[in-house]
This record gives sequence, C-alpha cells and structure tokens, in this order.
Amino acid sequence: MKNIFNPKSVALIGASEEKNTVGLGISKNLLEGSQERKVFFVNPNRDIVLGLNCFSKITDIQDKIDLAVIAIPAKFVKEAVLSCVEKKVKGIIIISGGFKEEGNEKEEEEIREIVRKNKIPLIGPNCLGIINPCANLNASFAPITPKKGSIAFLSQSGALIDSVIDMAENIGFSKIVSYGNESDLELVDFLNYFKDDKETKVISIYVEGLKDGRKFMEVAKGISKPIVLIKAGRSDKGIRAAESHTGSLAGDYSVYKSAMKQSGVILVETIEELLDTSKALAWQPRCEDGIGIVTNGGGLGVLTADYCFQLGIDLPELEKGTVSFLDKKLKKVVNKSNPLDVIGDAMPERYEAAIEAMLLQKNIKGLIIISTPQIMTDHDKNAKIIVRLKKKYPTKPIMCCFVGGKLVSSAVKHLEENNIPNYFEPMRAVKSIKSLMKHG
Repeated sequence: MKNIFNPKSVALIGASEEKNTVGLGISKNLLEGSQERKVFFVNPNRDIVLGLNCFSKITDIQDKIDLAVIAIPAKFVKEAVLSCVEKKVKGIIIISGGFKEEGNEKEEEEIREIVRKNKIPLIGPNCLGIINPCANLNASFAPITPKKGSIAFLSQSGALIDSVIDMAENIGFSKIVSYGNESDLELVDFLNYFKDDKETKVISIYVEGLKDGRKFMEVAKGISKPIVLIKAGRSDKGIRAAESHTGSLAGDYSVYKSAMKQSGVILVETIEELLDTSKALAWQPRCEDGIGIVTNGGGLGVLTADYCFQLGIDLPELEKGTVSFLDKKLKKVVNKSNPLDVIGDAMPERYEAAIEAMLLQKNIKGLIIISTPQIMTDHDKNAKIIVRLKKKYPTKPIMCCFVGGKLVSSAVKHLEENNIPNYFEPMRAVKSIKSLMKHG
C-alpha cells in the first residue's frame, strides 16, 4: 500500500473551486503537501483549479500516477475507474457515495471486479479518504490535518474522523484511514499493513460491522501492537442505523465483546475513552499491576482509590524504606500511605519528594499524579518536575490528573508535549493506566 500512503504523484478526479464542495476540500488538502509530490487535477469542465492546469481525463496526464482520488457523482465513477486502469495507476480512493449503502450493490461489485482483475488496490467507496501526517499527505476532505504521531486510526465513519482530529488537540497520528464500504481493501488488510509500519505504535478502530469476524480475530491475535476498538451498532436501532450508513452487518455486541477479549483487542465504550487509551498506549510503557497515587487534594485521591478498587487495580502499601524517606522530606504530611496526600499547601519540592519516593518503591509499577489548583500550587513547576522524573524512571508509566481549566492549561501543555498524558477526570486516568497493564 506504499503507493497509497506515500505516493510520488496524485491525481484528483473531480477537482473543483466551487465553495463548500468535497472537490474543493480535497484540492486544497492535496496542494498543502504538493512540495512532497506531484499533484494533478482532473475535471473536463474546468481549465484551471486553484492555479493548477486541469486535465479533461486522467489519461491526458503525461506523468505516471501512483494514486488516483475519485470524487465525482456515483454514476460517473465506473468510467473513471476504467480510465485509471488504462492509465495504470497504482492505487485508487473512491470518495463518492451512492453505492452499497444506498442499495446500489451491482455497480459497486462491478468496480470491485475491475480493480481486482487489474490488481489495483482500492479504498472505499463512500469514504472520507486517507491522511498520512508523516508524509505530509492529506488525500481527504477533512477540514484539518492532524499533527504527526504514532497512532493509526481506522474508521468506517468519515465524519467521526473529522471530530476525532478536532478533539485530539495534543495527539498525533501516523495514518488515518476512512475505509467506507470496503469494496476491495478491508479492515484486516490495513491491520496487516500497520502491523509492520514503523511509524505506528497503536492501532485505533471505529467499527460498525466486520466482514469476516474470524479473519479479523486471527489477524488481531498476530499483531503485537495494541489494538483499541470501539464498536457501534450495539442495540437493535443502532444495528439498523449501521446497515443504512455503510451497508454493514453490525452483529451481536455480546459476541463481539467475547471475540475481542480472545483476540487481545482492548474494547472501549466511548470516543473519549478511545482517545484516552490510545494516547496512554502510544506515550507510556506497559506495566504490571501496582499503582501509586500522589495528590494535593484528599477528595480526588479518595475518588481515584475508589476507581482503582472498582477496576481491580492494586494500591500497594508503602514500605518502611519509603515511609522513612518521606518522614525526612515531608514533615508536614502526617499520613504516609497510598494514596499519598501531600496536602493543599504543597509546593513543588513536596511533590518531587513524594513522586520520587513512590517511583523508587519496586512494587509500585506506575503513578497517577493529581494536582488541584490551590492558591499556592505551582502547576508549571510540578509539570517540569514530573517530566524530569519520568526521564529518570522511564520504565514506569505516569498518568497526570491536573484538574481544572485556565489555571492548569500551560502545565498540561508542557506535560503532553513531553508525552505524559493528562486527564481532567480521575476515572479517565485510572482506566488509561489499567489499559497499560500487561495482564489487565
């Protein structure tokens, strides 16, 4: 699939300057990365689009074309695909909808037969397109291009990708794929590709229905990288909605849950949890059970301990050596226990002593650090201390829970720029650290 994800040349069939159109959106996105590759526009009704000469047909282009993107009405798509075959393109993305999801299965089957006969990989139809931030390629009509990172995101829904990119402010992606109706390339094909993709550490998936559940399980079991999945179509009404959306058969959710567990896939319930878990797995090392909690707010420490108990996470007692270290450093703190409350007037030095003491204890395998905006709290200094100590103890994951808004925003930015996840609600931090546990 290298010709799709890192093409040397791209042709857009359906390029446009018309406001609020898919053709304009893709044209602009392709031009943003045009310094990396050659971009060609195809539209028989235009001579120029966004300052670029427009060709009537893809076969009029003299250069070789690696990737063709088709964004024209469904009734013209088959003819465009045949032109791509004649041009000997190396990959095709069909953005256009109006196929299986609208009952037009015959046309979709004919297109599939054409590309398979000619051995041209096809993504779509009925999709948003693909984005490869690592190669400065946005072959989609997504309104923004995310930053480069190590999460590959696969989605049957294109609109969901737009929302996820916008939500994932500090999260970077290696690849983003809207695979739509899976006429040719299917979800398992992308899994096999990302399994060996050096830029991808975590694979995140939004799925409505699996074409071949058994095949998915077999492929997922053979992938050492974490796979995080959210399943839509869990209720009768949701299943019917999925069928009309991408023509997918959604299937029974209880069967999915069991299958995902057997395959080692991490199943999540919400989009927020999908992003939280993916971020944790991409940025932090895996760990065994045994978590320490450091907080300057007793209430949030208690809530976090409750959530750990709820999810079966062990909070080891502090050892004598840890307590004696803390006795020297934290004289104002009466109760040296886990959770460790450094109390509301804690300055950065007290945080540093508490965090290092916890990290030094062998059976504490990771930390959740909570910081609430008391009048004397220095969040920015706390964040810098955490970043420094994380470098000193790289094998132990750290999740932060700097809870607040404007008062913690610059500290959170510093943490996440250094790949330390922050969550504004303790349950999110607890769920995320649970996902890192090798036997979780």
